[in-house]
Amino acid sequence: MLDAEGLDALLVTSRPNIRYLTGFSGSAGVVVATAGTLVLVTDFRYDEQARQESAAVARVEIEGTSVWDRLLRELPTLGTLGVIGFEAHAISVKDAERFSTGAGTPWRWKPAGELVERLRVRKDAGEVAAIRAAAALAATALRDTLAEVRAGQTELEIAGALEGALRRHGSEAHPFPTIVASGPRSALPHAQTSTRTVAAGDWLLLDFGAVVDGYCADVTRTVVVGARADESQRALYGLVQEAQRRAREGVRAGMTGRDADALARDPIEARGFGAAFGHPTGHGVGLEVHEAPRLARTAADPLPEGAVVTIEPGVYVAGRGGVRIEDDVYLSADGPVLLSDGCTDLVELV
Repeated sequence: MLDAEGLDALLVTSRPNIRYLTGFSGSAGVVVATAGTLVLVTDFRYDEQARQESAAVARVEIEGTSVWDRLLRELPTLGTLGVIGFEAHAISVKDAERFSTGAGTPWRWKPAGELVERLRVRKDAGEVAAIRAAAALAATALRDTLAEVRAGQTELEIAGALEGALRRHGSEAHPFPTIVASGPRSALPHAQTSTRTVAAGDWLLLDFGAVVDGYCADVTRTVVVGARADESQRALYGLVQEAQRRAREGVRAGMTGRDADALARDPIEARGFGAAFGHPTGHGVGLEVHEAPRLARTAADPLPEGAVVTIEPGVYVAGRGGVRIEDDVYLSADGPVLLSDGCTDLVELV
């Protein structure tokens, strides 16, 4: 990969990429990768942790003062390096100036594309197992939470219960701020959870995740609280459910992200709700909750075999509310494999 990019080495500063290459999960460190060597430089806080997590695959160097100064001292030990790439998308201008403007440095620094992210798109069996475990944990936490949800609670109360259940069942983190949106606020695709009190008959949209061994699951469910769904709610939910099932069962490695998006979008547009479905159908998920590939109208690239993607169509009607249903799917050589529970029948909490 380095040869193809005209690089002798790559400086890696993205935390997910550092974890992917070395296993190191700390919050501070840099990695230099050559064709035959990985060097991880971190500080004294992570001495024991870095050696436990990374020593099997990388040379670990601990620095008591400046990690960047230590990096520059380590580069000459890696042999003749002419061109060193750096992750232009994952480094601040200030940090880039530390090495690129240094007087007398013998290396030429070159902005590099998302090289490690290209490797991360295709998941191995261990990565898929971690995402499946995170999805199972998320499903268990949701069941616990919904058993206690009642009209009269606030969105924040429900989010707190869900996040607590996620932690109790073993989630290492919340991969993004949990979304709990009720009533008309469920028409906000990325609503911020609020103090609004949930009323009987409201939609309740819950978009949340879990993390196992560093890998994320991303799930959304929409339920009705305190009453049976009315006819219009059943019709809207049925449309999104049909679109989601069509996409999660029809998506295949090799089809373009645009064609995968159309699997969910076409039935929604055919029913006159195209303008109410404004976001892409899905995205990749792994060490980050949003990563390549994309399932979107603008995504012309083929979906790689081995990717894990979300399938999450939604319809949002201002003033009334919205429905989104999301599952995680592995794109195997034999077709899509559902990693989350796929329990998408309409739930009425009465």
